[in-house]
Amino acid sequence: MAGRFAVRAVAGLAVLAVAVVVPAVPAAAQAAAGGQGAGAPAGQRGPTRLAVQAGPGAAARHWVTGWSASSTTAARDASGCPAFSGLHDQTVRTVTTVSAGGSEVRIDVTNRFGTVPLHVGRATVAVRGEAADAVPGTMRQLTFHGHREATIPAGASMRSDPVDLAVPALQQLAVSVYLPDATGPVTQHPWGRSGAYLASGDRAGDPAATGYQVSSCSMFTDRVELRATGRAAGPAAGGAMGPAAGRAMGPAAGGAMGPAASRAMGTVVTLGDSITDGTTSVRGTIFSWPDELARRLAGRPGRTLSVANAGISGNEVLVDRIPVQYGESALHRLDRDVFRVTGVRTMILLEGINDIGADSATAAQLIAADRQIVAAAHARGIRVVGATLTPFAGSTTKFGGDYGTAYGDAQRRALNDWIRTGGAFDAVVDFDRVVADPADPSRMLPAYDSGDHLHPGTAGYQAMGDAIDLSELT
Repeated sequence: MAGRFAVRAVAGLAVLAVAVVVPAVPAAAQAAAGGQGAGAPAGQRGPTRLAVQAGPGAAARHWVTGWSASSTTAARDASGCPAFSGLHDQTVRTVTTVSAGGSEVRIDVTNRFGTVPLHVGRATVAVRGEAADAVPGTMRQLTFHGHREATIPAGASMRSDPVDLAVPALQQLAVSVYLPDATGPVTQHPWGRSGAYLASGDRAGDPAATGYQVSSCSMFTDRVELRATGRAAGPAAGGAMGPAAGRAMGPAAGGAMGPAASRAMGTVVTLGDSITDGTTSVRGTIFSWPDELARRLAGRPGRTLSVANAGISGNEVLVDRIPVQYGESALHRLDRDVFRVTGVRTMILLEGINDIGADSATAAQLIAADRQIVAAAHARGIRVVGATLTPFAGSTTKFGGDYGTAYGDAQRRALNDWIRTGGAFDAVVDFDRVVADPADPSRMLPAYDSGDHLHPGTAGYQAMGDAIDLSELT
């Protein structure tokens, strides 16, 4: 097909002329990751394995993941998000804040939960200006094995060819994807963290924000990867901002790499739920503890790590929760959202509060699952930092179930005691003690509480990010 790079799904594998295809996960590895037959709850699916990567030699380069948005199925159209009804002759522009600097950029476009092949008519990346604007002169056309257009099968993702674009750590980029054909229900990240915009027609190559409207979810853009550059004696150019800067996301637009850029030597993945995703904090500012962690790592001289946020609001460790926009369980998405993340060296695990609150899970069940996750990560040489669950007393009124009940708090405390003392993790960050009210440790300190008694507010997220010992991440 002229002008379009197509991938055919044959017998569950991707077939293409020159691409490198991620190999199937061995049965033993699937078992370690919590697939069926490895102690996962009955009825759960094993990890999906189809993904398409860039061409030969890519693995030999030093690439890290600077941004990610763990994807879910579209269950319904939320306000401002047409993910379930799908798109047709529209452009999605997603704002991404890269946690590491680099000299080259490549993008993963995903059709992981699509039901029909996804035709990408055009895709671009640029330094973001204001709102949906791109900074003039920074727009780069993306190609897929040399082709401007691509067709991605249902269930697959495709990585673009690298483009030259020098950006510092904490820079915001605008990734635009034009969909000329009807997509059907699309792969999304609900309640998009950074911001996303929609426009009619092909506006992917237009730097101006004219015609773009705000979307409440991000769609199609799965990850942003950078070829790490520079080794230095200071923070990334324009990167780490002091408290007086209002903690806005990213340096001034422009994209130039300064001589003091730190070099990201790998990626730390934060696996979690809404507390990792950044629910309740102010959009477009520091609104999650992984963002605060990224700031601290970007400000560290010399070798450092990038941060890939794998939080999904409503997610659970043990079950694929309904509604489906809450995502596959941590056990089932471990391979996709952690092990296949480019450059992954360390995982921070903060999850289980929804298992307790929504499904009355026991500490023993979560401990068994955490052991599976740690064993699977260690088998791949990945360091695991365990994070204790934050207090949630008082949240029952809003969220129901066992959120904040005496039973729920007992399970949370038992799990936290094991995380601290069980010896399963390579290191521990005690988020529970960081945000708990000393007068009542079952509750969050009011200064850190967003008001719903479950999610921290901005100050709470910042305190959590500041509590992580950076030396424990490598």
